[in-house]
Amino acid sequence: MSALIAIYVFITPCMAMAHGVEPHRDLSWTFDPWIVLPLASLSILYVAGTITLSNRRHSGFGRTLRGPTLFWSGVATLVVALVSPLHELGERLFTVHMIEHELVMAAAAPLFVLSKPIGVLLWGMPRKLRQLVGEALGNRLLQVLWQVITVPLVATLLHGLAVWSWHLPALFDATVSNSMLHRLQHLSFFLTGLVFWWAVIWHCAEGAAAWHLLITMMHTTILGALITFAPTVLYIAQTRFTADWGITSLEDQQLAGIIMWVPGGMIYGGAALWLLALWINRSSKGGKNAPRFDVV
Repeated sequence: MSALIAIYVFITPCMAMAHGVEPHRDLSWTFDPWIVLPLASLSILYVAGTITLSNRRHSGFGRTLRGPTLFWSGVATLVVALVSPLHELGERLFTVHMIEHELVMAAAAPLFVLSKPIGVLLWGMPRKLRQLVGEALGNRLLQVLWQVITVPLVATLLHGLAVWSWHLPALFDATVSNSMLHRLQHLSFFLTGLVFWWAVIWHCAEGAAAWHLLITMMHTTILGALITFAPTVLYIAQTRFTADWGITSLEDQQLAGIIMWVPGGMIYGGAALWLLALWINRSSKGGKNAPRFDVV
């Protein structure tokens, strides 16, 4: 995530100065209620759940700050991607829009998955609501659906389908002018990202998880390379404001492809190497049945 933010910080003024154009200063925060209200609700529930569990004896909660740190890092990443001026700049530059998507899929989603916040969020709800949600989560049909979509192969395919479908030029350009489509795009990236990372982290052996991450790295880097080396501008609506920022539409498209290709691929590849290292370490110690992570 830090690499993507660093690219955002440095690339915009550099693009402008390279063409003798001052970068725009009128970017503002985006307070879309469809984004802000869910984020605020999650935050309130997590704070309430943290307080409730901290006050309960023998809950075991609070022994480590790893879970809360991961959760709040995920929230902060979504705020940067969807609420901060980065979001508005992403409406004008394809490169920044791509950074926004990588933050949602490859940074925020795994942070939430690693934090395992469901229990804390449930304890943040009023008792009657907690009981209703608990009953809903215990629904047999919902459980079967969850078991199906978190099969690693299914989750990898769903995530890949979302990435490739939304990057079809006609559909991607449509999201620039249609706010509901844009919200749906972000939601599908985030939800399929959650399912994918949950499957490879919690429902899959390390070796197999690394394989699914490598497959994802390969197909996203291929897509990034196709966008980078396209000889003509494919994303007309998304790149229509690039002249205001001192670059051509084709340059913006090429930079966006590089973002998906290199830093985006590095995240999936780095996660694969991390899981391979865990697999080798656990195998060498004979700890096959040891828990993979200790979050809470």
